[in-house]
Amino acid sequence: MKRFIDDQLVAWKNAARRKPLILRGARQVGKTFSAEAFGREHFGNVVRVDLERNRDLHRLFAERLAPSDILPQLEVFAKARITPKKTLLFFDEIQSCPRAIMALRYFYEELPELHVVAAGSLLDFAMSEISFPVGRVQFLEMCPMTFAEYLWAAGKEMLAEIVLSAPKKVNETAHRLLLDELRTFLFVGGMPECVAAFVRSQSLQDSFAVQQQLADSYRQDFSKYAPRADVHCLDAVFKGVAQSIGQQVQYTHLAESYYHKTIKRAFDLLCMARVIQKVPSANPSGLPLGATASARRFKALMIDVGVWQNVCGLKTDVEYAKDDLLDIYRGAMAEQFVGQETRAAQGPDLYYWSREARGSSAEVDYLAVVDKTIHPVEVKSGASGRLRSLHLLLQTYPNCGEGLVFSMAPYAELPEQKVKFLPLYFAYAATRDR
Repeated sequence: MKRFIDDQLVAWKNAARRKPLILRGARQVGKTFSAEAFGREHFGNVVRVDLERNRDLHRLFAERLAPSDILPQLEVFAKARITPKKTLLFFDEIQSCPRAIMALRYFYEELPELHVVAAGSLLDFAMSEISFPVGRVQFLEMCPMTFAEYLWAAGKEMLAEIVLSAPKKVNETAHRLLLDELRTFLFVGGMPECVAAFVRSQSLQDSFAVQQQLADSYRQDFSKYAPRADVHCLDAVFKGVAQSIGQQVQYTHLAESYYHKTIKRAFDLLCMARVIQKVPSANPSGLPLGATASARRFKALMIDVGVWQNVCGLKTDVEYAKDDLLDIYRGAMAEQFVGQETRAAQGPDLYYWSREARGSSAEVDYLAVVDKTIHPVEVKSGASGRLRSLHLLLQTYPNCGEGLVFSMAPYAELPEQKVKFLPLYFAYAATRDR
């Protein structure tokens, strides 16, 4: 499957000041597939060391961490030579061996000409327990597939080209085709295995079965969080977040039978595992947005719209039949989609705007930074006159760029109101920081 990260991997390979690379991301977003495909295409050979399946290899890192001590034994294991500039050494599931993460420092310092990639889930858990080699490794964040990547996988390259281009008005035929494809994507989701299942059989039911397996695998991982959190509380918070997309998070509403501190801990651990994402409220008066991020006021996203609809128990037969995609689950599906596309376009951090005033409140779904300009992002159906919160933000913060409103409607601009209307399928292109 063609992925955006492919170009970033090539840039890393060719960089003059290259460091060992760690691919971060939740389980099953495609880290292993992309790393191996990259290695096969750009190197003479790939040596993959799966440290979860081959736990006897952990002994190689038990005492000395120098490449000169480790590589000869890895060559015996792999039955292959590991040659700088010709071999990609790939440590998969590296979180299962924290000392292997520590060893990356010595690969950087003592053998920088060897290309070393590592990948794993629950990495933050492992890194919190070791002396991490800060400044001696590089990170790349990997997300589920975007709508454009899904279109590539489905063989719809011309439609992918449209959604990756600068947003503009497209003809009615293309607009309807893209909305139809988007409807399918919203229910299939962007987890690579779900996409592969659907592309292979053209059956939504097949993708739903994979979604169930993925959701179950995330729940099975909850036991690995112990003793940090209660497994049953983790499951309750996981489902509670799915049912609260688009709403400000209140811990007690996520898992009503647990104490605030217990719920908060479970929420934070799910964020560390990257199966949910915290979206804090921020002040759009200037950059960086993170400088004004609120610790008290925030929303949350699920890792993927397909996993989301499985976990929240969406009645797919009823919801799929709705004409307006913004009507599905009270608009939560569209907001989840725009959120994950914006996150893929912007990077790992995502923010929104919330104003609390006596007797009134206002909220704008997301804030996107494009060319060092902050743009408020709304997911709405309806006319500009109904976008009171968006207009209030634009009036209060004149430094902001035009508001971006995503809906089912065709592309349109209202420069006098500083608002641009875009079809949902342009969410990635419109929020990409060029």
